[in-house]
Amino acid sequence: MKIVSTERPATKGKRQYHIACAPGEVARYVLLPGDPERVPKIARLWDKAKKVAHHREYQTYTGKISGIPISATSTGIGCPSLAIGVEELAAIGADTFIRVGSSGSIQRDVKVGDVVLSSAAVRLDGTSKQYVRVEYPAAANYEVLLALIQATEKLGYRYHVGITATTDSFYLGQGRPGLKGYTQSFAKEIVPDLQAVRVLNFEMETASLFTIADIYGFRAGSVCAVYANRVTGEFGVSKGEMESAEIATEAVKILARMDAGKRRRKKKYWYPGMG
Repeated sequence: MKIVSTERPATKGKRQYHIACAPGEVARYVLLPGDPERVPKIARLWDKAKKVAHHREYQTYTGKISGIPISATSTGIGCPSLAIGVEELAAIGADTFIRVGSSGSIQRDVKVGDVVLSSAAVRLDGTSKQYVRVEYPAAANYEVLLALIQATEKLGYRYHVGITATTDSFYLGQGRPGLKGYTQSFAKEIVPDLQAVRVLNFEMETASLFTIADIYGFRAGSVCAVYANRVTGEFGVSKGEMESAEIATEAVKILARMDAGKRRRKKKYWYPGMG
């Protein structure tokens, strides 16, 4: 891969340095799981799909669902690699992003196997702070959030809508002890502090996704399966994994209908009753 710019690393044909994808290889609607192994699992839900690229943590498949072009690109763990992926996907035509992830609940009623649809995120990550000052909110796009809610209702899965906390650390950043019990006072306080203000869950990418998407004028949402409940101590790895993928895929179909309605009405924003 011959890179022609150090400012925005890509080839002459705009093949991106990290994701190894070029214009025409990804759809405008992109699902963003963390784990590369989830991408082919998600693609099996579509009517057709093909592998486009796999470089580092970024594996990409593109296909169609009900005639609608759709892609999925893995982003690895954490906000830094997600930000790179979103930057490069957007550079080649993507404009609507749905994180499809896993998370840990910090509220008793948000149970293992449920899904959380994030309306906003607490920015405890470092990446979003390199884009904009800390007072800038990390909020889901309302169209994507509504599509996720409608999709979840249609599929009949148990879900919660609310605020997510995004951290850069799986251990102390989420109130767990480090190696040999190492901790700090802030780590001991983080869970009860967030519980008190009704934050639903911890995860490691959503805040940067929402922040970057809003800055650039894109749409973003997040659906995360609950793998663990920090109140009850239950841990059920992979519970809700495919449910969240199904929700995100169904949401893309709903968003495509919303977008078609906006085009027919020559409107910038979708609203209930538009069709």
